[in-house]
Amino acid sequence: MDKIRTTAIVLAAGQGKRMKSSVHKQYLLIEDKPVLYYALKVFEDSFVDDIVLVVGENEEAFCRKEIVEKYDFTKIRTVVEGGRERYHSVANGLRAISRPCDYVLIHDGARPFINEEMLKRALDAVKAAKACVVGMPVKDTVKISDAAGNVASTPARSLVWQIQTPQVFEKTLITTAYETLLAQERELLAKGVNITDDAMVVEYFSQTPVKLVEGSYYNIKLTTPEDLDIALVFMKHIRGKAD
Repeated sequence: MDKIRTTAIVLAAGQGKRMKSSVHKQYLLIEDKPVLYYALKVFEDSFVDDIVLVVGENEEAFCRKEIVEKYDFTKIRTVVEGGRERYHSVANGLRAISRPCDYVLIHDGARPFINEEMLKRALDAVKAAKACVVGMPVKDTVKISDAAGNVASTPARSLVWQIQTPQVFEKTLITTAYETLLAQERELLAKGVNITDDAMVVEYFSQTPVKLVEGSYYNIKLTTPEDLDIALVFMKHIRGKAD
């Protein structure tokens, strides 16, 4: 039986305006290494075969020198520039895949606390379902508002998940879905549809259900200055569990 091949697309093209820093959030330091390093290190040491790193405008040379070469990431095959929106960056990453693969893992570089166990759960799920996302059940009650800012409904908390990355898909499925998205982008924007993650693309443009897979409450996306403080605490907890 042929080996299953996987490619990780790691997104590091965001400007992170809510972080209120002159340095893009993926390059801020947690302890002595940039945020982006930690997710890349997990993929580098995992079963993943290839990594495509998607970076900001004019940042390719910087990332090759200060990330890829400095930390000796041998699985990063391509460093490619992102696009205007997140989904444009993902599309650029998909186009940049240079070797055949069966499954694609799409991950936000600002989520440093993934681990290989999480990746293995996602791989097992995608083999069976063709599409899956990691996440966790929400801890708080969630309210749906109306246009006036009033409570319109309260979904059952047991059915509500906080979605994370990586989001993992059969390559043909996600590539076809993204090609369709880009072809219909103007019509979607006219309808006010805001594509916020990769699962939405599959939900809109295929009949394939997206399986929910357990992630981790540690697997936060660093977005605001407070998140950096939380990340330092999480780092100590995670290290303590490993010792």
